[in-house]
Amino acid sequence: MESESDEVKERLIESFTPRIRRLIAVNRVLDHMHSLEPGLKERIRQRAATDGDSAAAGDLISAVLKKPRAAGWFRAFVDALLHSGCESAADYIQTPPEPEVEAENDYCVMLVELLSPSLVDMKTDVVCHECFSQGLINQDDDEIIRTSTANQGNGSGARELLRRIVRGRPGWFSDFLEILRKTEHQYLYELTGGPPDSDKTGDLPSSPPSSQGTVTSECIDVWWRLLIQLTASSFISQLLPARHACNCVTRTSVRLLCVTDSGAADGGPEKADIVLRDYQMDVASPALEGKNIIICLPTGSGKTRVAVYVTKKHLDGRRAEGRAGKVVVLVNKVPLVEQHYSAEFLPYLKSTYNVERVSGDCQLKISFTDIVKNSDVIICTAQILENFLERSNKGEDEGVNLSDLSLIVIDECHHTQKGGVYNHIMMRYLAQKHKNRRLEKEQKVPMPLPQILGLTASPGVGGASKIGKAEDHILRICANLDAHRIMTKDLGQYQREPRKLIKTVEDRKEDPFGNVIKNIMNAIHTHAELSPTSDFGSQNYEQWVVLRERIAATEENQKVRVCSEHLRQYNEGLNLSNTIRMRDAFSFLNTYHEEELKKKTTPDEEHVIKITDTEKFLFNLFKGIWVEELQRLAEMPEYENDSLSKLRSKILHEFSSREAARGIIFTKTRRSAIALSQWIQENPKFADIGVKASYLIGGGDQSVVKPMTTAESRDVLNKFRNGKVNLLIATTVAEEGLDIAACNFVIRYGLVTNEIAMIQAQGRGRAEDSSYTLVEVKNSGVAEKERVNEFRITMMNKAITNIRALDQADYDKRILEFQLQAIMEGKVRMTKKKKKNMQDLKGEVKFSCRSCSKHVCTGNDIQIIEDMHRVNVTPEFKYEPQLFIERENPSLQERFLDYETNFYIACKDCGQRWGSMMLYRGIDCPSLHVKNFVVTFNEKKMSKCTKWGDLPIRFPVFDYAEQASRVAESSDDED
Repeated sequence: MESESDEVKERLIESFTPRIRRLIAVNRVLDHMHSLEPGLKERIRQRAATDGDSAAAGDLISAVLKKPRAAGWFRAFVDALLHSGCESAADYIQTPPEPEVEAENDYCVMLVELLSPSLVDMKTDVVCHECFSQGLINQDDDEIIRTSTANQGNGSGARELLRRIVRGRPGWFSDFLEILRKTEHQYLYELTGGPPDSDKTGDLPSSPPSSQGTVTSECIDVWWRLLIQLTASSFISQLLPARHACNCVTRTSVRLLCVTDSGAADGGPEKADIVLRDYQMDVASPALEGKNIIICLPTGSGKTRVAVYVTKKHLDGRRAEGRAGKVVVLVNKVPLVEQHYSAEFLPYLKSTYNVERVSGDCQLKISFTDIVKNSDVIICTAQILENFLERSNKGEDEGVNLSDLSLIVIDECHHTQKGGVYNHIMMRYLAQKHKNRRLEKEQKVPMPLPQILGLTASPGVGGASKIGKAEDHILRICANLDAHRIMTKDLGQYQREPRKLIKTVEDRKEDPFGNVIKNIMNAIHTHAELSPTSDFGSQNYEQWVVLRERIAATEENQKVRVCSEHLRQYNEGLNLSNTIRMRDAFSFLNTYHEEELKKKTTPDEEHVIKITDTEKFLFNLFKGIWVEELQRLAEMPEYENDSLSKLRSKILHEFSSREAARGIIFTKTRRSAIALSQWIQENPKFADIGVKASYLIGGGDQSVVKPMTTAESRDVLNKFRNGKVNLLIATTVAEEGLDIAACNFVIRYGLVTNEIAMIQAQGRGRAEDSSYTLVEVKNSGVAEKERVNEFRITMMNKAITNIRALDQADYDKRILEFQLQAIMEGKVRMTKKKKKNMQDLKGEVKFSCRSCSKHVCTGNDIQIIEDMHRVNVTPEFKYEPQLFIERENPSLQERFLDYETNFYIACKDCGQRWGSMMLYRGIDCPSLHVKNFVVTFNEKKMSKCTKWGDLPIRFPVFDYAEQASRVAESSDDED
């Protein structure tokens, strides 16, 4: 049973929980909380990574207070706070400060936060050194601040510094002022309350604040006036109590006023007002006027931050006008949902607007329609929005309309082309826009459409080789996004151009490992009587062998099919030996054959599945002398490929020549990413110079290699950000969109795709003095592809310049032409798709009497005569007495060579005509006229179907022989 003292301590912690949550550095405290379960500690760390320290601190406090508690729990918690540098939090739960001291400290915190846009201009390294010397920050803080400064710039380090010093014990502000003065930051010193130079006059205090842990009344007056000026016309000024009414701020008002690293329980740290750089403001200006634009800026230049700024101004403006605002941020990858939510939109908007995120990985089970109704900003994958737009189009209740939204932000908008989901959404937009024009001409109310903001680092050239085609490609993207302009800007002083280097490789003087694989492949060619047309290990060979396998499967040629499959694996093994270690290539081939053998045996091993002679040949071929030879050669480093040697030298150079190296290696396949990571981890030379490697691969299941889960990817990226991993080996999943910490070197290892990916990869090297290196791999052709991409990038930039130079009227005309073309192409595609769907699902096409709605038949019942007459000759229809009646009508009497029509058929229940009775070569054939029926497809009625051409189905040709035989059998029965 706990003592009364424990209950008092518990109430004390609970009373000050809102305060101490802001003062706890969760990860550091957890390092000293030895009484907590490892699993619980890991969950709290994950919460800190995703939702911020404040939210995770709440979980930590709940864990500490959870009963039953071990003896000494309170002392252990206090000690953990003290040892982790959270002395201020420890003070609160032992001896809370007086209200006046607390209020003064809150003034200091508010002032630093409000002045942070100016304070981030400090000389961070110099100020950080002094803060560490004076005890305002600890060693962990110092390392984090310096790492942030080195990798992400001076401003980022300064923000880290400010976030940490405000957690200090009361009196930190006076010490901080003195440090600003001592480090010759006179302007910042005066701005934050320090006295001006002796030859100046003003209202500021005549002497520095006391450095003994208190703040003078004069400083409070100065700070008060600054706060009033800085918060004028804002919601904060409405909350500030009158200065003459009280000399301190109540605990309640402080909680409302403080905009420090506290954050909400569900959203991580809240950030100050968004401040854009000049180039960011320039590209954003048309969007701030409500126009649709594309922002084209390099990776790492802050496109998403601009989008957050535009979103806030958009919502603020609509709120001021008394109109509701609704913003949807669309991304094309699931991890980007959480990234944009946690790192950008939520921290800046949560104090004013309701921000929510939805994706396939999201645990939120609320209806998307309800989320749209109840949220101001929704971040989601594009497919989710498209699904609910389609639901609305079908008339379902749980749908969303474009008119429900006021702004759509499209990330990586260069994907708005061809058959992508972005384009599906924008085709709906364009169709409605052009429909609105017709409504306006008819003086009808048009449907409101949202503003569009597209973000991209590179629209690409779409494979164009001439400037005119490149312009058309970019204009088509602009048209699809209904963009008034494509906005781009030179980054000036913020431009980061990495040094570029291409590492060429030499062919092996000897390649006995590869020769063994080629000998095996030649033996298979002979056995299957195949004659390849391309070199082993090449992409062309891969395509050739895949085609052979497909043809063999179609022709049921099992010998060639299984041989082709094995050849494909050997070709991959050859590629791996040119990319990674021979032992990795051997492991791949050995594992493949073991798995194939397992398929031939049931789990209980009681029944052996039949193995064909070709399969026996293939298994014996590998398991004979060749497997021992491959295994022996795989352990001989003198035969390793030159690419791996060049990569080793480059990594060693980067980490030995830089004070804090951080890099990414891009490689082609998941298997090579994992193998390279293992190779680095197993090499002691890399460990000696501080290389800490990990791999990052995709989450799709297209590959036989196990994909990464979202949680695993997030964990790797978090470790890369905080320095626990400083070398990332990644597939193309890391090229586009993901917010990866700034690197000072990027290596593309035998991987070159297109100009868009090249720009994305180069953009990962954001730090100063960064490098971009291309390492060749045999048969990859990457050096040549890189030169092509460089040409395309030059052409793309010139095309964008030409487009921006167009007169607005000329630009609008070309955009309109592309839009009309896109709408027409979209209609053709939809018609073809609809036709294909109906063709495959004729049974779902149903015909009902137009008058009484009685079911008549389905599309499966109809055949066609002479490409003209659709007839239903099924016994169920022809001989069902209650369905239709025949009536003679002289006006229908038509005689042709093979058929005549003398009667019409009508619904027996209501008399509605359905068509005519044809006598075709002696057989009665009920011919249906579609205009007399209501046609439904998948239970949805077709609004217009007045002629058979409106129904996109190719009916089978009337089978005269079958019908004649059936009639003859019927006549025999009657006899």
